[in-house]
Amino acid sequence: MAPRQKTTRVPVSLPEMESAPERWLRNIRLSGFTLTMLGLVILAVVVLAPSLKLLVEQQQEMAALEVEVGEQRDSVDNLEDEVARWSDPAYIEAEARDRLLYVYPGEYSYLVIDGATTATTADGAPISDSIQTTQVDWINSIMGSVLTAGLSTDVADDIVPPVIEDPQ
Repeated sequence: MAPRQKTTRVPVSLPEMESAPERWLRNIRLSGFTLTMLGLVILAVVVLAPSLKLLVEQQQEMAALEVEVGEQRDSVDNLEDEVARWSDPAYIEAEARDRLLYVYPGEYSYLVIDGATTATTADGAPISDSIQTTQVDWINSIMGSVLTAGLSTDVADDIVPPVIEDPQ
């Protein structure tokens, strides 16, 4: 039997696994052609970007104008319908009776007015049916307002309007 040879043990390490992007980046070789093509792509983007922006803006403007044209066409259609209605004698008669209170000769028109209620303003004050004259001197009121605004050093919120005296 042959004598056994002494073996030495050496620690073994597994190779590190690379990811696909790392492997891809490690394999990139930059040549003159690659740099030239990269420069041309960047130049094309710089040159074409403003034109593309202008194209997109024009497309948006055209779409807005088409919407506006559609609205104008709808308006024209409505006006044409209105003109067609006014060419109908029955419609004209109905509008004259309704809006202008016209009647044919021999007919009687009665307007029913509710006399039980009195007309009031939005705040509930009664509305008078007679003409009244005011007793206010408007020239002095305007001059007082101008002088108060021009000569005052107070803040606008602190200014009190002048009291108007009744000459009665």
